[in-house]
Amino acid sequence: MMTDFLRGVSYVPRGLRLLAAPWLAPYVWVPIGVNVLVFAGLFWFAGAQYQALLTWLLPEPSTFSGEGWWSQTLEFLALLARWLLWPLFLLAAVVVMFYTFTALANLIAAPFNGWLSARVEQQATGRAPAGDGAGFTAEVLGAFGGELRKIAYFALLGVPLLVLFVVPVANLAAPFLWALYGAWILALEYMDFPLGNRGLSFRAQRQHLRGQRLLHLGFGAGILALTLIPGLNLVAMPAGVIGATLLAVENSHREA
Repeated sequence: MMTDFLRGVSYVPRGLRLLAAPWLAPYVWVPIGVNVLVFAGLFWFAGAQYQALLTWLLPEPSTFSGEGWWSQTLEFLALLARWLLWPLFLLAAVVVMFYTFTALANLIAAPFNGWLSARVEQQATGRAPAGDGAGFTAEVLGAFGGELRKIAYFALLGVPLLVLFVVPVANLAAPFLWALYGAWILALEYMDFPLGNRGLSFRAQRQHLRGQRLLHLGFGAGILALTLIPGLNLVAMPAGVIGATLLAVENSHREA
C-alpha cells in the first residue's frame, strides 16, 4: 500500500532531525568526516587525472597543426571533438565518482555506523541490541566483511540493469528500473546496521525486507533522494543509519 511506502520515506527526515542530538555527536561526526574526506580525495584524484585521460583519448588540436587544408581540417575536428565530448566525459566521471564515493564511504565507516545504530536503538528502547557478543576486532572485521558482501550482491543485480540501457526498447524502462534498484540497495545498505547488530545474516536481512517490501522501498527512495541533494548528501549516511534503526525498532513486531 502507498501508506507503507510513505511511512518508509518519513524515517529519512526523522533521521535528519536526530543528527543534532548531543548524545549522538561522537557517532555522527565520524561518518560525516569520512564522507567529506573520501569525497574530497576522489574529487582531487578525478581532477588530477581528468585532463590526462582526455588528452590520451583525444589528442591536442595542436598535434594536427600545419599547413594545408587537411591539417587545418584535422585540427578543427580535434578541437570540436574535445568540446563535444568534454561534457560527456564529465557526466561519466560524476556518475562513477558518485557510486565509488558511496561504496568507499560506507566501507570505511561501516564499524562506526554499527555503533551509531546501537546507540540509537539503546536510546529508543532503553536497551542495547543483543548482538553476538563479539569483541572489538571481530566487530570491525565483521563490518568490513559485511560491506564487501553487500557490494558483491549490489554488483550482481546492477550489471544486468546497466546492460538494459543499451538494449533497444528495454532502455526506455531502464531509468525507472535503475531508480527502483537504487532504492532497494540503499534500504538493504542501511537496514543492515540495526539488523546486523541483532545477529541477522545478510540472507535473513533480505528476507526481512521482502516481508515489508513497500515500507523499505519507501525508506530507500527517501535516502536516494537525499543523496542527490548537494550538501545534504554529506549527511545521508548517518541520517540513513538513524532512520533505518528507528524503522527496525518500530516495525520489528510486524515482521512477516
